[in-house]
Amino acid sequence: MIWSFVASLVGGTLLAAGVPKIRDHDAVLRAVRGYRLLPSPLERATARVLPWAETVVGALLVCGVADRAAGAAAAALFVAFFVGLTANLARGRTELDCGCFAFAQHGEAPRIGWFHAARAAALALVSLVLVVSAPAATTAADTAAGAVLAATVLAGVLAAAQLRAVVHLGRRPVDEHLSRASIELRAASTLSRYAP
Repeated sequence: MIWSFVASLVGGTLLAAGVPKIRDHDAVLRAVRGYRLLPSPLERATARVLPWAETVVGALLVCGVADRAAGAAAAALFVAFFVGLTANLARGRTELDCGCFAFAQHGEAPRIGWFHAARAAALALVSLVLVVSAPAATTAADTAAGAVLAATVLAGVLAAAQLRAVVHLGRRPVDEHLSRASIELRAASTLSRYAP
């Protein structure tokens, strides 16, 4: 069951990354172009194929089908992501949309960092371990139990990521900061009206 759990974690990660990209080809193309690593025709082809590759490989891993091939395909995807991220970070290019799970919203400044490259490398290594340690056969019960456990873990991680986007521990809320600035602005305005 441990192999099924790990395979489902990797597969679920690929599904979480791939499924939203299927619906937004233009954003995928912008993200691929942002890396500035491929010639234009390959950028278009990559933007078309990548979401489907992530989704299919993810589904194969979660379902426990073609274990070694799916693990190898996942490793290849994560190595490609690692190379793209590292090449841009080495060139000092951090102001680009990772395109990992979601795209930067309008008005947001997209950024990549070494965390993104390290995450891709770690997932590539885990995928290679899946290839090397794939069991001869897994039972449907093991696959289902691993998938349910992985879905629970991934749901927790996604919920924590969403919560982190809203709650900033150790910082004052923006409203408190803005209301203090508003009071100071009103006071300065009042003083300037009555100043000779």
